[in-house]
Amino acid sequence: MRYIETIHAQGHVLCHDITVIVKDVKKGVAFKKGHVVTEEDIPELLKLGKDHLYVWEKDDTCYHEDEAAEILRDVCMGQNMRPTMPQEGKIELIATCDGLLTIDSARLEAVNAIEEIMIATRHGFTPVKAGDKLAGTRIIPLVIEEEKMKTVKAQTMELTGGKPILELKPFHHKNVGIVTTGNEVFHGRIQDTFTPVIVDKLSEFDTEVIDHVTWDDDDKKVTASILDMIEKGADIVICTGGMSVDPDDKTPLAIKNTGARIVSYGAPVLPGAMFLLAYYDRMAQGKNRRTVIMGLPGCVMYAKRTIFDLVLPRVMADDEVTADELAALGMGGLCLNCPTCTFPNCGFGK
Repeated sequence: MRYIETIHAQGHVLCHDITVIVKDVKKGVAFKKGHVVTEEDIPELLKLGKDHLYVWEKDDTCYHEDEAAEILRDVCMGQNMRPTMPQEGKIELIATCDGLLTIDSARLEAVNAIEEIMIATRHGFTPVKAGDKLAGTRIIPLVIEEEKMKTVKAQTMELTGGKPILELKPFHHKNVGIVTTGNEVFHGRIQDTFTPVIVDKLSEFDTEVIDHVTWDDDDKKVTASILDMIEKGADIVICTGGMSVDPDDKTPLAIKNTGARIVSYGAPVLPGAMFLLAYYDRMAQGKNRRTVIMGLPGCVMYAKRTIFDLVLPRVMADDEVTADELAALGMGGLCLNCPTCTFPNCGFGK
């Protein structure tokens, strides 16, 4: 790579893309890497503020920004993703299916702590659709020492055990059972407005409601129905109502009495503090079969986005949620109930 004045660049080969930015109109490549500068190009380059240029001069001890970006791409890219072609020294990763983006954040931070390289991603645990942008990689300088990139690759392999930093877990079909609870609904004092909300949220994913029952505040009936739905093949059982500290609210007890492993009763999320998550594991046809049980507080019925919207995508992708991960939701766990909701492209749950 050599540094020259643009007025003397005719016949030389550009070693990087040159960008044009016009406010409110466009940002893109004006001259591609590898372009041979012509006499007519020189005035245009000067208009772009390029009084000097880097032109190609082969150096076997260095990687060009595009080559370095390809190494970073390989460090990041997991299954169900595709890379873009290098442009302006940057490679982006694109989702090839609907799913849940997960990120090894500790490894990502460790790689980004190495000088002169960067990897930028979306937030972990974000539900994405095929075609969505997931991450971008590049180096900061135009060229970087080959030895540094070899070190980056070796360190990252050691940190991750050879696993990519990003993973896109596809969503799966789930059979769902719904247990609606509450004396007021069971005895017909009020209309059940909770279940339709749940069904509507489930419709955002590949789900089928295989059973739905409504009970009064008898925890034994609720326990029996949960176990019955599990036997019928439910991958998810959702219990609505009865989640507060009132004496008639016995849904947490009913879930506990199924023998399920309680991950957490309560989460640092508003709306959604009284949320309960449990896993029911058993052997079926020689294989371990898991059913996720969720107890949903009343806020899920009236608030647009709640803890349910944070956990459901992970359940749909078979991504196990731990108590520590629920506890970590406290920072970012306050929904601002914006007049125009942009979830998941907002700070809620991040």
